[in-house]
Amino acid sequence: MQLLDGKKTATEIKLEVAEEINRIKAKGGKIPHLVAVLVGNNGASITYVNAKIAACEKVGMLSTIVRLNDTVTEKELLEEVDRLNKDDEIDGFIVQLPLPKHISDKKVTEAISPSKDVDGFHPWNIGKMMLNLPTFLPATPYGILQLIERYNIETNGKHCVVVGRSSIVGSPISNLMSRNSYPGNCTVTLTHSRTVNLKDITLSADILIVALGKPEFITADMVREGVVVFDVGITRKADKSKKSGYKLYGDVDFEGVSEKASFITPVPGGVGPMTIVSLLKNTLLAAKGK
Repeated sequence: MQLLDGKKTATEIKLEVAEEINRIKAKGGKIPHLVAVLVGNNGASITYVNAKIAACEKVGMLSTIVRLNDTVTEKELLEEVDRLNKDDEIDGFIVQLPLPKHISDKKVTEAISPSKDVDGFHPWNIGKMMLNLPTFLPATPYGILQLIERYNIETNGKHCVVVGRSSIVGSPISNLMSRNSYPGNCTVTLTHSRTVNLKDITLSADILIVALGKPEFITADMVREGVVVFDVGITRKADKSKKSGYKLYGDVDFEGVSEKASFITPVPGGVGPMTIVSLLKNTLLAAKGK
């Protein structure tokens, strides 16, 4: 078994991004600027946004957090999005999900200018992705693709099973893994909560991508020898033995499945760091696109 070390790979990519930003600086160009909009006090969201801002600082990219109370109205948030769309100093921005229940994720996502949508969630960018046109790829699927490339994992003709059909991970990675390129050229099966005989399907997978949000859902008896596993899920559970007071779990039973897998991502330190570095790459792409 070989560990797909997202933390190490992300560090390597950050160095590459930093070098490119240094070249921009040397030429007197504009430094890429990423803005994160944070609504409310969701602990996980605050952690994610802080990690993204820290990554920006690491590579020499400008970053700003726009903090809004969870009492902000949908109209007020949409006005903030419009302001960011019109600000030429900002190359890309994200609105951290989830949002309070009184605000429509869909309306906010569709209000973001496609040219600044570095999360890759806007319907315009999703449509371009489906047509295999140059665009911002959703950050987590993009991170998975980069791990595949960096570890030279064969995808041509392989059976890729995706567990989970979200618009953020499951659906886009299914499309990307089936496209006529590398990584890609897989035969893809997209499974979900209504799938019958899921275990039979996962046992046939050469590549298994799990994005459910159900801790340790995939167990050793659900995979075959030599499978390549990408565990996207991350769930916090209280654990008094930990300094933080909690322990992080993936959607895959790492201890059991790793004994069968040829490659596997850990949680934490697998797909998560790659998601953040993909956001940096998209922001750099947005800045260069200007």
